[in-house]
Amino acid sequence: MTDASPTRTFVFETTHHAMWAEDVARDQSIPAEVVPAPPDGGARCGVALRTPVHRADELAQALDEERILYRVLNA
Repeated sequence: MTDASPTRTFVFETTHHAMWAEDVARDQSIPAEVVPAPPDGGARCGVALRTPVHRADELAQALDEERILYRVLNA
């Protein structure tokens, strides 16, 4: 996922949740890249996931089903 298409960044409260979310994305074949959490994102965890904007709702639904806590940043 290195092109210039729009993305959404998912931030998490713990590294455990971030890594679990990465596993969920992989299991669901949703492209997601582990990136540093933006400092202004308000997350307690330093790791975030970035996914293409057109797959963000799908990732959010998968994380909700697993009850993984997250917030989505629009930029």
